[in-house]
Amino acid sequence: MGISRRHVLAATGAAGLGIVVGAPSAQAIDRALRESSRRAVGTAGTTLESVATPLDGAAAYTRLTGGPGWPLVVREDLAAGKAGRDDRRTALTAFVQFTDLHITDSESPARFEYLHPLIGSAHRPQETLGSVATAALVDRVNSLRQGPFTGRPLDFVMTTGDNTDNHEHLELGWFLGVLGGGEVTPNSGDPGAYEGVQASGDPLYWNPDRRLDGDWSAFPVLPGILTAGTRTFTSAGLDVPWYCTFGNHDDSIVGSLPDLPGMAHWYTGRYKVIGKDSGTAEKLARAIRTPGASVPVTELFGGSGTIREITPDERRRPFTTAEFVQAHLDPANTGPGPQGHGFTGSNADGLDVYYTFRIAPGITGISLDTTTLAGFADGSIGLGQYLWVERTLKRGSSVHYDFWGNRVTRPVTDELFILFSHHTSDTMGNVLPDARHPLEPRLTGDAFVALLHRFPNVLAWVNGHTHENRITPRPGATPAQGFWEINTASHVDFPQHARVIEVADNADGTLSLFTTLIEAQAPYSADYGDTSPAALASLYRELAFNDLHADPARTGAAADHNTELLLVHPLR
Repeated sequence: MGISRRHVLAATGAAGLGIVVGAPSAQAIDRALRESSRRAVGTAGTTLESVATPLDGAAAYTRLTGGPGWPLVVREDLAAGKAGRDDRRTALTAFVQFTDLHITDSESPARFEYLHPLIGSAHRPQETLGSVATAALVDRVNSLRQGPFTGRPLDFVMTTGDNTDNHEHLELGWFLGVLGGGEVTPNSGDPGAYEGVQASGDPLYWNPDRRLDGDWSAFPVLPGILTAGTRTFTSAGLDVPWYCTFGNHDDSIVGSLPDLPGMAHWYTGRYKVIGKDSGTAEKLARAIRTPGASVPVTELFGGSGTIREITPDERRRPFTTAEFVQAHLDPANTGPGPQGHGFTGSNADGLDVYYTFRIAPGITGISLDTTTLAGFADGSIGLGQYLWVERTLKRGSSVHYDFWGNRVTRPVTDELFILFSHHTSDTMGNVLPDARHPLEPRLTGDAFVALLHRFPNVLAWVNGHTHENRITPRPGATPAQGFWEINTASHVDFPQHARVIEVADNADGTLSLFTTLIEAQAPYSADYGDTSPAALASLYRELAFNDLHADPARTGAAADHNTELLLVHPLR
């Protein structure tokens, strides 16, 4: 599995050196490096400086090193850049996007890791180290302090969903502890032993304490890593305010199944399924991937198969949407603020968990809820929320277009808008009814894109879910009606990126959105005997790269990495 995947990743990385997409010449690379250096205020700690790169791209398992950084790619899909803008521009905001952190209780019985050959995200070799590795991502943001291209101090961090993996109270507490700061103990069940599948002796999984024949045999033997990954550590917590958006893993069983009566029994009980026969596994995987399919929960979490007895833990109880919001509103979890992290008392019942917030003077953020409690991983948007977004955009737009394309003017003060959601426009096709609003129609991503095109003041839609880096221009009927859709890879799967986004007024009728990818503040390689938090975060990245089910496409192309995205300034 290693050779072809490594070669694809190597090719992707090489393309990233060019200022234009494609295979650049040596001269183009030199020009790109000079241009990137000239434009950037500071590259340290970003992928402009260095990028995780395999030491041996042909090996079945390889360690990582720091490879050449990715320079800036200027994208003029929506507007042409004008000479001299570097010297004219004024920074409007700078912030960081986290997404798909997937803080995971890897010992929970309410998981189906045995489906991982069929559903790649069902099990990851690195998942036990997720909490401590996310603290290293927090450290990276704290060390950056400013946008690399404008030098503006970071205004906030937005995490765009799948903050937890299986919406357990334990996972929620670990997530809030990592971002807010303080001691975190990412362990459940027996406090003195790891009881998940990676200590089962089953070759279906990487067992770090021993070498087993099978698919994972090339992975290193690292005794004590599971114990180290579940011990107490201290997170510094973010130094800047942070906001939260809801994801499907925050409200559904492993992000895919609707909660059913009695499900808490499987979460908090003493029996964990380690494996099932291939026919049963295939049947269950098909059901999980099919919207609206009936999934036999008893067969998924119990019934036949290899079952291991573990220590029951009431703290694994799944949280509701309301409990998720209420935990954010708890003053004990305020951290650097704001209280509620975007959520307010009007969201506390868990029915409508979307809101607006002030990004910077003249810029409003809109956090959406694109999930549905009907199950299935993909999302959509309810009609009530769609109409709320439309009203919100109208209140801050002196010019917009009606449903038929007619230009409408209104005497209101203009705002610029940036939207945040978990799902992308391409993954909003799941229109199954949401149990929170069972009679409300659900709308697709295409319908929502059409709404945003009616409002020139919309600059960008920032999202996650796909675990890929992908930046897509969304041109409108007029140049001013275009916006950028910015999709960022997860922190659980390689390449484990977060993204700095800066907005600047070029004082020439255009705006620039700078996007810069960052990695956790951890060495690219650490001694295997080192179990410090930084070393565990390094191993988290290394294991993710070598995961048998890693998808090289998630890294994205050069035009999805460090970019300057031009667009027409709608107010000039």
